[in-house]
Amino acid sequence: MDNAKRNRQVANGFYNLGLEKAKRRDLTGAVEYLKKSLRFDKYQMDARNLLGLVFYELGETADALMQWVISMNLHPEDNPADSFLEKIQRKPGQLEKENQTLQAYNQALAYIKSKNEDLAVLQLNRAVEANPHFVKAQMLLALICMSQGDYVKAGKSLLQVLQIDKSNAAAQQYMTIVKQNTGREEAEQKKQKNAYSHRQMEEDDIIIPPAYKESSGWSSILNIIAGLVIGMAAMFFLVMPAITKSLNASHNQELISYSQKINELNQELDVVKGDYTSLETEAGQMKEQLATIEEENQARLNQYQILIGILQAYRNDDLMTTAQLFSMLDASLITDEDVLAIVNAIAEDMTTNGYQTLQNMGTAAWNTGRLDDAIQYYEKSIQVKPDNTSAMFLLGRLYQDQENTEKANFWFGKILDEFPESSQAERAREARGY
Repeated sequence: MDNAKRNRQVANGFYNLGLEKAKRRDLTGAVEYLKKSLRFDKYQMDARNLLGLVFYELGETADALMQWVISMNLHPEDNPADSFLEKIQRKPGQLEKENQTLQAYNQALAYIKSKNEDLAVLQLNRAVEANPHFVKAQMLLALICMSQGDYVKAGKSLLQVLQIDKSNAAAQQYMTIVKQNTGREEAEQKKQKNAYSHRQMEEDDIIIPPAYKESSGWSSILNIIAGLVIGMAAMFFLVMPAITKSLNASHNQELISYSQKINELNQELDVVKGDYTSLETEAGQMKEQLATIEEENQARLNQYQILIGILQAYRNDDLMTTAQLFSMLDASLITDEDVLAIVNAIAEDMTTNGYQTLQNMGTAAWNTGRLDDAIQYYEKSIQVKPDNTSAMFLLGRLYQDQENTEKANFWFGKILDEFPESSQAERAREARGY
């Protein structure tokens, strides 16, 4: 068996495991297996699309868009990712809503850095209200509530996380602390213990009533008196010392037992305090890392939105929109190799052919009297290829025909100042009159 076939089989195996995890709402486990699937076969369309859906369910919209854009580039035909992207864009203001939610989360991180936790809570409440599936926001809100002693509210956020992602290890660990501080853990243990501590009466159980014997006459009276005297004497001399000794021993044993329990509880409390301190330190480190990551994600999300618009305009042969969006794209913020390959391919085509097409469209518009359209086409051609002196010269001549000397001289001067060795430099000098 060749390596390619073996890799595909391994990738399919990891995809099936990831799919099973996702069905059981173990989203953390699903992400792990789906990423492994794509390591063995990056062309596994189902694994990549499912990974995007899992990210979207976790509130990671930027990562979801990235996976679907890559999937569309690798499999442009009959790809469900196309419908996923279309649904997000078709919803009015959906991307803007996601953007505002991410901004609220980033603002909360900034407030936490400045130790203004109350304002951070307000921003996080806005974020989770807009997107209850935003797991990172729910987790951060729970951490702040725990630090403020509001374990009930922290428990609600953690419960929401565990309903979305049942195997979120951090959420499970935080929930344990919440239960310990709200009494839920002890109540659950007592409930479980009581469920097995009572036995119902069986049908063959027998209740034996106390026996008694009737008597009458003086003999009965004397017997009763004698019995009382003997009983009191036996109680005083025999029974009471044994009872007193037994009670003292029982009391001492209870004291020892209580002391042992108190020591055990103190030890458990020390362990919990140590764990909580460790968690607080870890949470602080996570907050700092999240602040950097979310700032980068905000910028990345904007770039992916622009990239989606470029791909759609490019497919529709709308060069004007493509050029406009392409001039806004910052390729340095895109680190994924597959997405970067798409950007580089579009950039190469635009700088090789697109700029000339835009210039030709500008000249055609000028010839038919659509001067405003011609100006836009020339400007977009220059945006795509900043050293396109032909488009600069034509733009200067067009403004010259409109008797707009200031703008005409601007473009002629730009050629002379920045590209004095170009083929258009002499013509620009003549057109400007020196």
